[in-house]
Amino acid sequence: MERAIVLAASAIGAGIALIAGVGPGVGQGFAAGKACEAVGRQPEAASQIRTMMLTGCALAESTGIYSFVIALILVLMNPLVGLL
Repeated sequence: MERAIVLAASAIGAGIALIAGVGPGVGQGFAAGKACEAVGRQPEAASQIRTMMLTGCALAESTGIYSFVIALILVLMNPLVGLL
């Protein structure tokens, strides 16, 4: 019975962790849109704007990757099952 509760909690936790993937997607879309606006206003600064946008998108994506890794650990490895 306890094992079933731990497995169910792991599945729920993995689902909640995957919801965290929505934030980076929204943030990257917002950053790309603002970068396009900035390049439209100052085309000569396109390389600097592109560099800053890619750096920001990489940082935003890392949070999504971390949440995905946590979800995989909860579902595939079930670290809490061994505590029973």
